[in-house]
Amino acid sequence: MPKRMKVLFLLSLLLMPVVVFAQHGSLRGKLTAGSEPLSFATVALFGTSIGGTTNDKGYYHLKNVPAGTYTVVFSNVGYVTGRYNVSVKPEEATVLNGNLQESSSKLNEVTVTGVSRKTELRSNPIPIAVMTRKEMDQNVNNNIIDAIVKGVPGVNAVTTGPNISKPFIRGLGYNRVLTLYDGVRQEGQQWGDEHGIEIDQYGIGRAEVVKGPASLTYGSDALAGVINMIPYLPAGENNVLKGDYTADYHTNNGMIGTSLGLSYKKNDWRYAFRATAKAAHDYHNSVDGYVYNTGFREFNLSGMARVDKNWGYSQIAATVYDNRQEIPDGSRDSLTRQFTKQVAESSTDNIRNRPIVSDGELRSYSITPLHQRIQHYRIYSHNEFKLGEGSSINASLGLQKSIRREYNHPTLPDQPGLYVMLNTLNYDFKYNLPAIAGIESSLGLNGMYQANRSKAATDFPIPDYNLFDAGAFLFAKKTIGKVDISGGIRYDNRHIRWNDFYVGPNSKNGFEQHVKLPDTASAHLQFPAFRHVYQGVSGSLGITYNISERLLFKANIARGYRAPNITEIGSNGLDPGAHIVYLGNRSFNPEFSLQEDLGFIAYLKDVDLIAELFNNHINNYIYQAKLTDANGNPVVIVPGNSTYQYQQSSARLYGAEFTLNVHPQNVKWLAFNNSLAYVTGINGNKQLIDESNGAAKYLPFIPPLHIRSEFKASLQKAYGAFSKIYFKAEMDAYTTQNRFYALDNTETATPGYALFNIGAGVTIKNKSDKPVCEFFLQVDNLFDKAYQSNLNRLKYFEYYRSSPNGNLGIYNIGRNISFKAVFPF
Repeated sequence: MPKRMKVLFLLSLLLMPVVVFAQHGSLRGKLTAGSEPLSFATVALFGTSIGGTTNDKGYYHLKNVPAGTYTVVFSNVGYVTGRYNVSVKPEEATVLNGNLQESSSKLNEVTVTGVSRKTELRSNPIPIAVMTRKEMDQNVNNNIIDAIVKGVPGVNAVTTGPNISKPFIRGLGYNRVLTLYDGVRQEGQQWGDEHGIEIDQYGIGRAEVVKGPASLTYGSDALAGVINMIPYLPAGENNVLKGDYTADYHTNNGMIGTSLGLSYKKNDWRYAFRATAKAAHDYHNSVDGYVYNTGFREFNLSGMARVDKNWGYSQIAATVYDNRQEIPDGSRDSLTRQFTKQVAESSTDNIRNRPIVSDGELRSYSITPLHQRIQHYRIYSHNEFKLGEGSSINASLGLQKSIRREYNHPTLPDQPGLYVMLNTLNYDFKYNLPAIAGIESSLGLNGMYQANRSKAATDFPIPDYNLFDAGAFLFAKKTIGKVDISGGIRYDNRHIRWNDFYVGPNSKNGFEQHVKLPDTASAHLQFPAFRHVYQGVSGSLGITYNISERLLFKANIARGYRAPNITEIGSNGLDPGAHIVYLGNRSFNPEFSLQEDLGFIAYLKDVDLIAELFNNHINNYIYQAKLTDANGNPVVIVPGNSTYQYQQSSARLYGAEFTLNVHPQNVKWLAFNNSLAYVTGINGNKQLIDESNGAAKYLPFIPPLHIRSEFKASLQKAYGAFSKIYFKAEMDAYTTQNRFYALDNTETATPGYALFNIGAGVTIKNKSDKPVCEFFLQVDNLFDKAYQSNLNRLKYFEYYRSSPNGNLGIYNIGRNISFKAVFPF
């Protein structure tokens, strides 16, 4: 090589780093939604690994971007993804601002419930609904389940006052609906009517609802569906303490709620903490006035630490729940219909001679001697280990302790009638295999071990028992062109046992007590020893056909499985809080369901249309019915309390949910949202139906046709410090329910009613354009309508066959004005 050429070659080598560096630039800008900055949204250069997120003011900055032309993709949950073309020039800072529109479509949202891996909502054939924290904030309520009922068609709740709501999905509830907290199954004494969901409503950031059998991934107790409540974790910058403070007040029952959440991020570690307190006195309606013994006082604590590494992540979290909930019994003066209170024990109590409750007691925040106390402690860990080639291992462990005491002795206020302690160990292991021929598959093993023990109580509705549950499953999914196919199979095995359980007199207090061997001379055997193994095979198969990006058709068939719960097979005694004596049946078989689902989803430019139809056949369906004698009179084992005996037969439930949301692009401030949910439950015991002249035709606890409409106006501009302003008006209507389980007056017809609600919200910012407060105002039951929900247990709390004003039972809550303020920092 000539000497001149060598010199030029050496110079080019020396200058190459300078040339390479000179061919890099940067990209920065601000992302907004309307006129508001969009915090912590994703910014990515399509086809590259370059990307980042916006900060809390909507700004982003991508450094060292090779010069060239790119498609920049802005995305965030709840917004239409934005794509912009941009040219990045060498040694220059290119500016690109973006603006995203809110979207009602959630098809591209990633869900974790009911599947083995994170899955886009659009590709999952099982009906799943998602509620965000924003939606739950706007559906202000006394508890988290009532907020979900407002937002998800097909979900209802059996209620016992404002703070106790048990979820029902498509007419099925109790142990058929599996409640999860951050993916860990919630285990308390959930078999009882008055046993609510032991979860902090202010700490939930997202709720995912599976409508239909989810036994494939969860096993028993997911026959009707799953509600997974995922904790709220504020996004934040490194080494910056973030948080929020919530203040909530309701006028009807004087509920005061306050909650403080904190989060901190330091490199790979994230931490979160929340403390919540709630208190309320008795609620009010226009028929009953203040309903005695419906107040409550609740405290919650939660904390979490998580580390994310290249190998995966590890998370440990803990929660503490403590609730004192009063127990109403519905006793009144027969003429004035004023509420009365029990002051003597049941053996000497005269229902017609109880003292009337004073106005001061009705509006007092003090918890009365007759109440239940529920304490729930939980610690759990989630872990993921990446193995390469898209494979990973997930491992979760959880420990829970549920303590429930129900105080029903007015002369001995510190003596609980019911006192049970339930300890649960949850485990869940899963291996996500590498994709083979485009098939993603997972193998899993999960279950629990439980030990339930009665303590120093006087009533014993269930025995002490031990339970071991284990299930193994295989789940797979594959995409073929426009078709997504997923499904799998599962085998479950549940062992349950208890020893002889004796009950005898307690000379110290005059009631009964648990008597242990060998000192059982004066005791009776209330629960003879029992041991059984329940087994079941479940599975599902479904397809999603992507007609286009905005049009989808879904079909799924699933076999569900549920082992009988402890009260259905083992109960034999009074549950003081429910005022019911339960009688179980040891010969019950597991429930098996076969459900078909069809769905059509259209997210069009101006309209969202969702239609979901289902047909569910259940073998060995278990339900409770009032027990009567040969003359048709109610059987009374404990005075003042009803007696229910569990029954088993086949059943069929079918129905549909329809959603029509109108959001015209030319009128961006307008949204008109509508939904309709319908379910019918048919008893398959033809002999009983014939013998009862049709009174037993329908299943109990079936909600009537539910229609919901919402008109919402969202202002598109900011007005000084006020932004994100919206106004809304709602109609919540239930038709008359004439299809009920009428045998032995277990249920009665429920008149239809329509409730009208209004609400408004605003975000207040400071001069630095930083949110200072989010404020929500809502008026529920605007016209103070007197009504009884078909699923309101208090409807049946009545001591008399007639009343002077013609109203029997207790009515639902009347007009309620709620004020909620969230202060982020």
